Amino acid sequence: MRSVQEIRGGKIEQQGQIAEKARERCRRPMANLRLAIDSAFWDLNVSSPQLIEGTAKAVPGEPSPLALATTARTIRPLQLSFLANALPLGLIPSLAPSTSKDVGSFAIQSFLFTPSADNWWMALVGQFRPKKLITNIKKEVELGLETFRHGDELEWSQLKRFAKHFVDKSLYAVGFFSQLSLTTDTSLLFNVENHGDKVGRRTKAMLLHKLENHDVTLEAAWPELFVDSKGSYWNVPTSISLDVSSLIPDSGLGYRFGLHKNDGQPQALNSPSSGIPLTLLPGLCAKAAFSYEKSIDLWRKPEKDSKARKSVEELDEYSYDVRLGEPHAAISGIVGGTCAAWFGGDKSTNATVGYQQDVSEAGQSVILNSKRRNRFSADMFGSLLYTLQLGEFKKDFIDLTRIDARFDIHSASSFVKDAAYLISDIVKGRVDREMNPLASPKFNLILQQQVAGPIVFRMDSRISLGCPSQKQLSRVEDVMFGLSYSFRLLQSGKILAWFSPTRKETMIELRLFEF
Repeated sequence: MRSVQEIRGGKIEQQGQIAEKARERCRRPMANLRLAIDSAFWDLNVSSPQLIEGTAKAVPGEPSPLALATTARTIRPLQLSFLANALPLGLIPSLAPSTSKDVGSFAIQSFLFTPSADNWWMALVGQFRPKKLITNIKKEVELGLETFRHGDELEWSQLKRFAKHFVDKSLYAVGFFSQLSLTTDTSLLFNVENHGDKVGRRTKAMLLHKLENHDVTLEAAWPELFVDSKGSYWNVPTSISLDVSSLIPDSGLGYRFGLHKNDGQPQALNSPSSGIPLTLLPGLCAKAAFSYEKSIDLWRKPEKDSKARKSVEELDEYSYDVRLGEPHAAISGIVGGTCAAWFGGDKSTNATVGYQQDVSEAGQSVILNSKRRNRFSADMFGSLLYTLQLGEFKKDFIDLTRIDARFDIHSASSFVKDAAYLISDIVKGRVDREMNPLASPKFNLILQQQVAGPIVFRMDSRISLGCPSQKQLSRVEDVMFGLSYSFRLLQSGKILAWFSPTRKETMIELRLFEF
């Protein structure tokens, strides 16, 4: 992981080996395919401005999130350190609806300070939501003008009340982050944040260890924030996970296994829901998954070797992003299986838990669906991806058009069962049944188009193709829009601003050597 000093000045040194690995990975469009296996586990982070940390967990057992929604590999404080130098006044804006309506959605983050040593660093990040302050000041100004119109003088209590609005804790949030490199292969990350408009603090610790052919991750959070496919957020009081994943090559067999434990009843944060996801209920889950990947180039125009870059003047001859520097067409696929065993927890989800609408009010309830969580489950999944890229992303105009079209079957058993229902309905007559969202195949489409120079517009969408047995028509489930600015000096680095209409959120991120 790069140090704060390297990112802080925006002068990350070019690293030939990293660039070569990135170039090799870009020849195989596997990043989108691996969402299938990643979404089966609880360590799939998605970007979210709800927390200063900038991430939330995707609810396992649901359709995989859009590729644009997956979080950056560079942790948030290091992103903010870079963005503070790239954006005016060092302020990073975001749009994140709050549970307290008077606080507003618009927020501004600022990177405060970051002491560091050879194997350790810490960072302090502040956040400010100005809507409530502006509204209150406007009221105070109107009240003051009304006082002057009547010929009265401002009283000390009025001035004191005016100043008190600036120290309203609901306007502010603060986050503390730290990383300690125990060895060259082991790192410990810790962060805690407190939001003035919410009750309690959020704490997370993560231990990362790299083996020769595996990555080991031990993570604990209290509480943990999850987001489902409909954009609803859930708080799980305590979540602990241990994941071991193999280093998957461009093609071939990969696997992962782990343990996940939840404690406490999940709580909906931003909207009442008709049912809590079964995978968020208390209990211990042992999981394992495997996958086999294969990619075939239909055609490809290789880019020049990145080692030929000898001076800044020669940079214009190369792509703004080494991962988008080779026009090509390719077909890739992944097929795999998962199995899970649950221990402990409630056998049935017939229960009622509180739904907290804001800091001051609670008591609304979420009635859970009368479903049972299977003690043991096994399933298959598969994805097929077609990629077409035109242009080398070198010129200032009309030099990049890219389409990624992916067809997903998240649950082979649900898909086959739905097909059997369709045949039964044809032979014996239609029967009303509850629809399983995983039975419907998903079509994911990513469009990228160069606007001018290093600026690229991107749109990600997920379309449900419908369940034949339910005669359900195809519909758009989710869509996201993004605008990125790539830096040639970083070889594969860009500032990305995205907007999610489903979640009504906007966020600015730094992404390095990522799709």
